[in-house]
Amino acid sequence: MSRDGHTIRGPHGPIRIEGDALSALVITAAELVKGARVRRPRRGLDVSVTDTRARVELELAARYGDVLPSLAREVQTSVAAALLASSGLAAAVDVSIEELDR
Repeated sequence: MSRDGHTIRGPHGPIRIEGDALSALVITAAELVKGARVRRPRRGLDVSVTDTRARVELELAARYGDVLPSLAREVQTSVAAALLASSGLAAAVDVSIEELDR
């Protein structure tokens, strides 16, 4: 499990976003998608940062009956948009659905 932090360089000095804060942002953005739940956030979530790019690997539980490819795409979009808006990081988001919830 990697949870790298990210430093934003600005005109008034650097701002450091710790890895745990980025992970919490990813979890919140993923769970905003109706029917998605982050499965085992401590072991099923990997956030790594290189320069201005983030790579997110995320294990989800999905609600039974949802269209899984659509749900995964919505989670990818939500997480990537949240990371870009809050930290300026462009993100590649890999989602695997490991469990179904009833």
